[in-house]
Amino acid sequence: MQSLIKGFSKLSREEKIKVLAEQQQLAPEIAASFEAFLHPEQQHLFNDISENIISNFYLPFSLAPNFLINETLYMVPMVIEESSVVAAASKAAGFWAKNGGFQTRVISTTKNGQLFFNWQGNINALNERKKEIEDLILTATATITSKMRQRGGGITGIEFEKVPNIVDIYQALIKFQTADSMGANFINTCLETIGPELMAYINQHPQLKQEHEASVIMAILSNYTPECLVECKISCSIEQLRPYAGSYTPKEFAKRFKTAVDIAMNDPYRAVTHNKGIFNGIDAVVLATGNDFRAIEAGAQAYASRNGRYASLTNIELRDEQFKYTLTVPLALGTVGGLTNNHPMAKAAMHILQQPSAEQLMQVAAAAGMANNFAAVASLVTTGIQKGHMKLHLSNILNAFGADEAEKAAATKHFKDSVVSYTMVANFLNTIRR
Repeated sequence: MQSLIKGFSKLSREEKIKVLAEQQQLAPEIAASFEAFLHPEQQHLFNDISENIISNFYLPFSLAPNFLINETLYMVPMVIEESSVVAAASKAAGFWAKNGGFQTRVISTTKNGQLFFNWQGNINALNERKKEIEDLILTATATITSKMRQRGGGITGIEFEKVPNIVDIYQALIKFQTADSMGANFINTCLETIGPELMAYINQHPQLKQEHEASVIMAILSNYTPECLVECKISCSIEQLRPYAGSYTPKEFAKRFKTAVDIAMNDPYRAVTHNKGIFNGIDAVVLATGNDFRAIEAGAQAYASRNGRYASLTNIELRDEQFKYTLTVPLALGTVGGLTNNHPMAKAAMHILQQPSAEQLMQVAAAAGMANNFAAVASLVTTGIQKGHMKLHLSNILNAFGADEAEKAAATKHFKDSVVSYTMVANFLNTIRR
């Protein structure tokens, strides 16, 4: 059994690599690769982002052009390892730019914080004093929220709820507006300030205090933001869908598309993959702009289950020869603070997007998700997903087999009209190498 490592975080980068190499018997070329991916000029910026850093992990920074969103044209930065995602988004964006573009709107930007506490009282007694308690917490957090209030944010409300199935555990669900910041640190700081003040109020109030004093269990923001919603719509006449219809008529294609979406509304196995196609686009934008894609994913997947069964985040309507497709998704994004201001490529992404507000970024990300989902469903109900995906994946397969430039050129020509798979590429390379 290997011995535990003490004080690893205090070691220099070189010392960390040495410990790793010794413990894992690391091949010298792997250890050398860590050096190759350090930034020659700005490594100090990356060193401040995380802990125990030994190198950087690079992902492609791509652009998907021609996104017409509410009559404004964007080039959308995307950070993702899958080339077919960028290609599909770009193609769909170009198509919809000629057919009305993406119509988006922010429904709400409310975010939630939770203060859990142990108490033996009656929840109605708290809710009856909600206005008095709201005044209390606004006063307690006045210093913390002053700058946020100047930007139009702050604490906007409070609700008290009993936590189901747990005796004597309650929560204060506190509503926030965080302007252009994602707001996690702001919300958590407010909650931790509110906790002692609220407990003191409960424990001293003659109608609220109990034999056992109320006490805080924990205080934390919630990544479930069902009120921080953005909507994205695309619509056109069914006849205009001909470029995506393949061998089908536009009307047949539209019906097949609707059936696929209806399946995703009613079958959770399909719904998960359907929604993953949406997040191919959303996550790529979220990563490019330095936002927290794990928080976005967690909140949106919970939202997809809000009716008690996991379902599609999109809805479709075919009526009067019109195709209308809608995505509604919670996206708690920010454009100030965190990596958005510190990471050089995140800053570049914000410049490319014309320095958007948080609400504008929500709409861009939703449009990217819609573009990728539309392209994926269109492929599924016509040629199948693998034809286009594997064509674009060919270069990755060739690199995995160590193909040189001549072999890549020959393979690209050969597979122009042939099925692409790992086995087929391996067989082709073996043949020309012999």
